[in-house]
Amino acid sequence: MPPAPELFTWEFATDPYPAYAWLREHSPVHRTTLPSGVEAWLVTRYADAKQALADSRLSKNPAHHAEPAHARGKTGIPGERKAELMTHLLNIDPPDHTRLRRLVSKAFTPRRVAEFAPRVQELTDRLIDNFIEEGKADLIHDFAFPLPIYAICDLLGVPREDQDDFRDWAGMMIRHGGGPRGGVARSVKKMRGYLAELIHRKREGLGAGGEDDDLISGLIRASDHGEHLTENEAAAMAFILLFAGFETTVNLIGNGTYALLRHPGQRALLERALDAGDTELLATGVEELLRYDGPVELATWRFATEALTLGGRDIAAGDPVLVVLAAADRDPDRFDDPDTLDLARRDNQHLGYGHGIHYCLGAPLARLEGQAAIATLLRRLPDLRLAGEPTDLRWRGGLIMRGLRTLPVEFTPGLRHDGSDAASTL
Repeated sequence: MPPAPELFTWEFATDPYPAYAWLREHSPVHRTTLPSGVEAWLVTRYADAKQALADSRLSKNPAHHAEPAHARGKTGIPGERKAELMTHLLNIDPPDHTRLRRLVSKAFTPRRVAEFAPRVQELTDRLIDNFIEEGKADLIHDFAFPLPIYAICDLLGVPREDQDDFRDWAGMMIRHGGGPRGGVARSVKKMRGYLAELIHRKREGLGAGGEDDDLISGLIRASDHGEHLTENEAAAMAFILLFAGFETTVNLIGNGTYALLRHPGQRALLERALDAGDTELLATGVEELLRYDGPVELATWRFATEALTLGGRDIAAGDPVLVVLAAADRDPDRFDDPDTLDLARRDNQHLGYGHGIHYCLGAPLARLEGQAAIATLLRRLPDLRLAGEPTDLRWRGGLIMRGLRTLPVEFTPGLRHDGSDAASTL
């Protein structure tokens, strides 16, 4: 058997799919040492991945990690433990997970997401207005990043005057080592302090008869058989909805737009469908973009609570297990021509937002934002093109997420949403 490919290098980050193909074929459940020094199992085949995502013996609680307590800090979001933000849906198991998800689901309904669509479209157009006169932009910094952060802030009920602070904290959190040492933990701490204060203010307002319809107010009001979220639980839930809800969408928009720029035939099909008023290809297309080069490369941490066998490998109690969603979603045993981008793909039960009881609660909102962003970019910037060479692009470091640092583009300066012709004034 040929030697295993080198993982977690910059070359690997640029295009991990050949390495994942090797792992699927030769070592589908593969033990490796991560950049943090933690040893873990990587699960790369679709069938094994789906089994692992739903296996109750694989706990989300870091307390089951076999390594010493000081090492467990390497397996979550930096700073969340010290900031008392651990009690969220990504770190707990039933019955606590069942209780919290039921409470949160009451405040995060499909109706609320559907009602939010006009605001998402308004934000999308406003952000494009900010750069459409320039004829160039960095679609990550100018568009893909601010859209979901402002959207989730609006949904949570963060006042508009405070949202730029959230943008700064969120920017630090997704740099994955690209910022000052300890910057992520400091940003998490600042966000925790702000959320605690905001929850306290909203609780007082609701107690005085207020009727705010934002998500944090919904979390405060939510109850199940008389049981309410504690203030710590509400803060942790708001934090993880913000953290998970914006970075996945940044990457969906960035990776998805980049894929369309690299596949002009598929892009042309989508543009023709949108011009004809047909949104069906947009819906299937976003699902295909999630499968082809999705925003979440590896599912969040799981820890074996007992010895088990997965993909023919014996996993010891306490071992970390990481399901490689990006590898599973390119498995030729599950998807025809998996390395081909096919926006009309029908049989597309990808794992981009997980599977089982930990399926992403915010997936409907991410889909809404992704569809609005991609459709509006194609409609308003019809000659959108990559500025520079693909080999010049860099992907952010980090274990769980997959996303571009920048996406420089060029286009003909065009109309602002208010109807003014920017080109005519140049």
